[in-house]
Amino acid sequence: MTELPRYEYVKLADAIATDIASGKLPQGAALPGERAMTDLYSVSIGTVRRAVVELRKRGLVATLPAKGTYVIGMPEPTDDRPKTSE
Repeated sequence: MTELPRYEYVKLADAIATDIASGKLPQGAALPGERAMTDLYSVSIGTVRRAVVELRKRGLVATLPAKGTYVIGMPEPTDDRPKTSE
């Protein structure tokens, strides 16, 4: 079975989440502005906005009006092992 393609905003959110997990974007760090991210990641501003919403849903960032978007959390570790009943 083939995997479904992921939306660009999900790819961007995953890339930023990886930067947060690696420490490249530590807690308290500001994300680049929307327009800067469009240039940095070569995506549209709509994609950037949807990615930021996705990161907020994941609890990784918070946006302060007129201040910017800041890292507030770390991604949950993923456990890809199959679940077994004990």
